[in-house]
Amino acid sequence: MQLENILHVEDDESIRVIVDMALVDLSGYTLVSCDGGKSALTQIDQFTPDLILLDAMMPSMDGLQTLIELRKKPHCQHIPVVFMTARIQQSEQQEYLDAGAVAVIEKPFDPMSLGNQLATIYQTYIAAADNHSSE
Repeated sequence: MQLENILHVEDDESIRVIVDMALVDLSGYTLVSCDGGKSALTQIDQFTPDLILLDAMMPSMDGLQTLIELRKKPHCQHIPVVFMTARIQQSEQQEYLDAGAVAVIEKPFDPMSLGNQLATIYQTYIAAADNHSSE
């Protein structure tokens, strides 16, 4: 399975624009961008992504709250989630992983390598899921 469709949740418009260029223009992915958790919860009913790229710190509904709400939807329970955050304390990263994220990407990120980075994370997730299901 190849990574094709990504849902990006980020409240900062300038970061959404950079991620759009990095993932659509440079990497050729299909991307749906949302400006917050509530928007993501609405979009996820019309667009089922292969991966969710989720900002950690957003107003009204932060990344962890958004992840909890997304996981309540049956079709979202196994979509890998990657947090993107400037908060890179080990304890905070572990909190995101414990909540079900498969990886944490540090801001500022490298737009030139973001697509490859997500593809690698996705392939690692798929391989682990395949190994787990065959046991």
